[in-house]
Parts: sequence; C-alpha cells; structure tokens
Amino acid sequence: MKKEPQGHLQTKHRFFVNENNFDGEMVVLGKGQAHQIRDVLRIKPGEHITVLNNQGWEYEVALTAVKKDKVVGRIVKKQRAEGEPTVEITLYQSLLKREKFEWVLQKCTEIGVSRFVPVITQRCVVRKADTVGAMKLVRWQRIITEAAEQSGRGKVPILTEAISLKNATAQLDGFDRVLIASPQAGGNLRNCLQGSKATVGLFIGPEGGFTEQEVQLVCANGGLALSLGKRILRTETAAVATASVIMYELGQME
Repeated sequence: MKKEPQGHLQTKHRFFVNENNFDGEMVVLGKGQAHQIRDVLRIKPGEHITVLNNQGWEYEVALTAVKKDKVVGRIVKKQRAEGEPTVEITLYQSLLKREKFEWVLQKCTEIGVSRFVPVITQRCVVRKADTVGAMKLVRWQRIITEAAEQSGRGKVPILTEAISLKNATAQLDGFDRVLIASPQAGGNLRNCLQGSKATVGLFIGPEGGFTEQEVQLVCANGGLALSLGKRILRTETAAVATASVIMYELGQME
C-alpha cells in the first residue's frame, strides 16, 4: 500500500466502512454493501472502488472477491480525503415536511455541513421530539451517508436526535460563531462571520420562520441574528444557501 498525492482517487464508487472492516491490507465489506456492489452496481473482481474509514482517509481497493454476503478487496493506495472541509458547520434545522427535510440533509452534506441537529420550534409541522422515531433517524442517516459518498466527503456528518430549541441553545459553548437566520435582522452574513475560524452553529427556522422570542433566546446564548437579503427564501433554500456562503467566506470553496 502506498500514499498518493492529494486529489480524489480515480475510482467511481465510494463506500464508508468501520475500522473493523480492515484486516491489514485487506478490506471486507458486509452484506448490505455487497448487495449494492454485486447486484446493483455489478462491480466484478479486479475492478477498483474507494473505501473511506470515516476518519478522513480514503483507500483505493482492488476487489479480489465479490460474493452475495461479502466483498473482499486489497488496498493499493491510501491518502487523505481531500473533500472534507476544515470548517465545521453544525446545522440546527427546524423540522420540516419529510421531503424538504431530507433534501436539506442531502444537499447540506454535499456542501460540507459536519453535524445536523433537528430542532423542534413553535411553528414546526412536528411539535414533539418523540415523534421522530428510530426508523426515521436510520433513514436520515442513510441519506446523509449516501450523499457523503457521492460528494467525496472524508467523514459522514453526525446526525443527532431531535431536541427542543431551548435544549439546543444549552449546547452552544465552543462555537467560534453562532448564527440564526431572521428576516427582521439587520446583520449580513459576511459581517457576522468576521473573526470566525473553524466552528459555526447555524439555526434555520421552519416554514413559518422563528418567532421573535426564539430569535432572542438564541441571541441571549451567544447567537447573532442575520438577514439573508431582501428576497424571501424557502427554509430549505435558506439552509443550503447560507451553508454555501459560509463555506465560501471561510475559504472552503477554493
């Protein structure tokens, strides 16, 4: 196995695995990924895939066996995953209708968000955290993982359980900057990001927006309220647009 210069490994298909999938210079992928490799993608022994260890490393793997219950391959190259940003954005996204929320998860993973926290707010379509069950979290995690594989990320973004806005504001220590989008705010995103280095907490509201009291609560816990301009954005658009601008302003889209 050898390390290569930076630049994505020249293989089309990417798969995240756990450390226990590695055995020296061999990698074993389990039944679920074996089904995708063998039956969906129809990849055969001798072909190469990229395997990621979710710690920022990617490996080019030459497949030696493709079976129904497992796939085995040999590592031929190793390098840092170039697609993982150095800035960490935690998106505190108010719960939305299913298709909108899942779209936010997918697109913000592609952009580079590192952590998703579903938040219950006053105007949410979902008003209780316990309505976000385990099966829904599994589905969301799968969407995030597939988006991370497709977009060349080196780590799968973290997804937490749904929490209230009050509980979310209790975990804001440690961010370089905490931002909350509010149409009534006067600050713009570029000015709000001044002095920010590596960690940003971003609050995006539901379809009806945050209440004035919710904005005040976040600001009382270190947040800055910002306007996204004179145009009215849908909440899913606001999440993607704001995360993109943060990445650009902090040098992650060069």
